[in-house]
Amino acid sequence: MPLTKAIFRRSCLEKIKNAPLHNRFYKNAKIDAKLLKEFKKFKKFKKFKKFKNLKILFYTSLPFEANTAKSIQKLRKKYHIFVPFMQGESFKMVPFRLPLKKKKFGIYEAGKSLRDIKIVDIAIVPVVGVDGNLQRIGFGKGMYDRFFAKLKKRPYTIFIQSEFCHTKKLICDEYDITCDLIITPNINVQNKNMAIKRK
Repeated sequence: MPLTKAIFRRSCLEKIKNAPLHNRFYKNAKIDAKLLKEFKKFKKFKKFKKFKNLKILFYTSLPFEANTAKSIQKLRKKYHIFVPFMQGESFKMVPFRLPLKKKKFGIYEAGKSLRDIKIVDIAIVPVVGVDGNLQRIGFGKGMYDRFFAKLKKRPYTIFIQSEFCHTKKLICDEYDITCDLIITPNINVQNKNMAIKRK
């Protein structure tokens, strides 16, 4: 049977959900440390000249996703942090502010904002798996694909995985978003194709 996106998604979700719970805090700490280290490197990027004014999209974690709460706490002191607010079949970005409320699909959201922001500099995106082009396999709702399609320009995109789940096969669709970097507890993967495009 040929590998499809749906089959691969199920396999990755099983791997993520069956990972030992006692390792979760350790893995989250490693991901936090790696993510913060990347932000120190960004100061050297020409495209991030106005570093203090960066608009950063984070996600609020589901129970089995890599927890980004500590990174958000640290980075919101320096930068403009936004999180998704579900809207129809996609979402809009709203400023991160407490308290968060549990909404659709068990996702915690900040309060609604009237602002409709179409520019984001860096996007931190959860993934279930990635294919040979480092394109994203998510939960199959297509929310991030629709959100990225509305942006005025593509942000520097970091995929976060609590368990590295990758296939060399090309199983994604053209509209599935790709990344500049994948961060997992054990390895980081730089997308060399995106680096070439950015020169």
